[in-house]
Amino acid sequence: AKHSLDIILDVTLQVTVEVGRARMTIQDLLQLGQGSVVELEKLAGEPLDVYVNGKQVARGEAVIVNEKFGVRLTDIISPEDRVEGVG
Repeated sequence: AKHSLDIILDVTLQVTVEVGRARMTIQDLLQLGQGSVVELEKLAGEPLDVYVNGKQVARGEAVIVNEKFGVRLTDIISPEDRVEGVG
């Protein structure tokens, strides 16, 4: 089984970290400009959601690494739940 896994280890996946979401009307969208603030549904301090290829795999907290944003993973979604999310 390990040998068959080696074949896919170099496959690149898209990783997305979501801070939060918001809903707005088209009218509100058209009024956005530089300096506008979009209020997100998530509360300050709540974990960030980490997705791989559109499927949630973890939650974490924002950190700074070498002057870039990063995510420290605090909760990994179980493999069973990840498989269910694919279906």
